Amino acid sequence: MAFSADELRVLRRALAIALHPMPLPDDDVQDCLRLAGAVDEAVGEAGRLRTFLLADLVRYRNALPGSVSGYLELLQDALAGGYDPGPDDLAALRALRHRPVAAALLERCQVLAERSVRARLAGRAVAAKAPAPRSRLLALPGGRAADAEPERPRTPAEPARPTRPAGRPAPKPSEVFPPRRRPVPPPQQRAAG
Repeated sequence: MAFSADELRVLRRALAIALHPMPLPDDDVQDCLRLAGAVDEAVGEAGRLRTFLLADLVRYRNALPGSVSGYLELLQDALAGGYDPGPDDLAALRALRHRPVAAALLERCQVLAERSVRARLAGRAVAAKAPAPRSRLLALPGGRAADAEPERPRTPAEPARPTRPAGRPAPKPSEVFPPRRRPVPPPQQRAAG
């Protein structure tokens, strides 16, 4: 991200004010607000560009092997931008490892992918140790469904519901309810006359 001379002046003034608080003139407040807006816009634009580049990377990966040079170039750019390679990238690079650039990228991506997995696992371990706030599960007994309708006890005369055999799939609606056939009108007979 690059700042113009005016933006740097505003940024320097804002940092000085943050270090030594004092009342600000209205012009300085407006300059700081404009700079904050410009930074937000630049961050948003960088996010849109990253999304576009990653979508482009997927398109090139799906077009392999015909798009090898473009894919490798885009992958290098994405890795430089902080992209974590996924299983699809590793599989594509394994298929292309006969090329020296792809082989070098495969080694780099394997290291990055392993580091990313370790970081995620470490994050889960930390999250598992910390007590998480409990919320009610809605799909299990005791959730919101249990509040709606309590199970009533069955009377001895009431038969149990028949169960489906485990190996047999549920029938399709067309098997249970066959399509309606339109009645065919009887053929009209002509009277000879």
